[in-house]
Amino acid sequence: QVQLVESGGGLVQTGGSLRLSCAASGSRLSINVINLGWYRQAPGKQRELVASITSSDTTSYADSVKGRFTISSDNAKNTVYLQMNSLKPEDTAVYYCKMARHVGSDIWGQGTQVTVSS
Repeated sequence: QVQLVESGGGLVQTGGSLRLSCAASGSRLSINVINLGWYRQAPGKQRELVASITSSDTTSYADSVKGRFTISSDNAKNTVYLQMNSLKPEDTAVYYCKMARHVGSDIWGQGTQVTVSS
């Protein structure tokens, strides 16, 4: 059974940095994975895509985080990361990791809270 576990969230001041990790168990990132994405959902808002990375390491970002966030993956560790710099209060949200697969339904993690204080 494939599971995703996020970590690295917390409370940080405006302008600070955090690195989120999403560790996959039960599946290797190099097999059967179309892409991995980081999403976020703020209170009262819809979940939105923040960044994604394909199995061939092609990345894409939401306009709101371009130049501040970086997504990367380490296949040896079966982990995908989201480096977040120059954080703003509007980045406050629960951040989720999602795995899209060639075979099987999407897999979501449980989420990790990121709070940016002004």
